[in-house]
Amino acid sequence: MPATVKIAPEIDAKLYEELVAVAKKNGQSQRFLLERALEHYLHNVVPSQHLLRPEVVAAYRRSNEKYRELYRRLAKPTK
Repeated sequence: MPATVKIAPEIDAKLYEELVAVAKKNGQSQRFLLERALEHYLHNVVPSQHLLRPEVVAAYRRSNEKYRELYRRLAKPTK
């Protein structure tokens, strides 16, 4: 496999604008930022998705949806 591969995916315009702004602000190339973002996602996010059993995540989501209003009320500061 070559050392680099040219890709041309379509991405959200607002995300692209944010990427360009951050790269410019930090004096970095867009390529550098994209490579770091991909690296972080592939090495940190993807592996962590397998730490929780799918049935536990599903149960949490059902509970969160069922009690969403209660959680909102409990989170409000008291007077």
